[in-house]
Amino acid sequence: MRLNGKVALITGAGGPMGAAVAQRFAEEGASLVLTDVSGNRLEASVQRVQPLLQANASVSATRANVTVRSEAAAVVAAGVEKAGPVDILVNVVGGEKSTAVYEPFVTMAEERWNATFDLNLKGTFHLVQMLAPGMLQRKFGRIINFSSVMYAGAAGSVDYSAAKAAVASLTRSLALEFAPHINVNCVAPSSIKTMVFDKIPDEEKQRWENMTPMHRHGEPREVANTCLYLASEDSSFVTGAIMPVSGGIWPSL
Repeated sequence: MRLNGKVALITGAGGPMGAAVAQRFAEEGASLVLTDVSGNRLEASVQRVQPLLQANASVSATRANVTVRSEAAAVVAAGVEKAGPVDILVNVVGGEKSTAVYEPFVTMAEERWNATFDLNLKGTFHLVQMLAPGMLQRKFGRIINFSSVMYAGAAGSVDYSAAKAAVASLTRSLALEFAPHINVNCVAPSSIKTMVFDKIPDEEKQRWENMTPMHRHGEPREVANTCLYLASEDSSFVTGAIMPVSGGIWPSL
């Protein structure tokens, strides 16, 4: 049990990747503090993790939009009351709110730009500020952020790529600021079978498959396995890393 006795807060826990992280952590003994903007998705995730919880582990679930500070605070308060101090924070929340996955930069509305940055960064901002002081005081913590291979740049998704580059930079900065007591890392998935994946045109899915050395799309559990490594003592000497979960695509600026 690599996470036995640990408490993990996971945002976006109703989506495919967040739910996979929750299940993987439950299998390894963690108590879970779960949140998602969708109450129905969150409840479905709770139902899936309940049978996986190990002895003395618990699950707390609070529907919230973590980009709103008061709602993020409510998640933390409910989780700490039920499970105790949070040892591991996994900031899965991100993506794009727009129904159009691709949009030329010159016609992009300011509202879309702002919404994308808020969605990918503000929840992380709130929760790290709330949880890092306790981790530093206890001299232990793991923070895992979600970037993307697209942080290297992508035409037609300038807002998303720039926001994910900011997540990668934030990860490096926090790793330096919180060392040696908190390990801060991020995963950079490529084409993973998620809700966003379902919105991508078939020809674009084929393009990603063709340019991936492993010639397939990733599964949420494969991302979760990387998060488990970063949350456990297996990665005790790893911090500030940007870990591609991308079938061989290597992101770099």
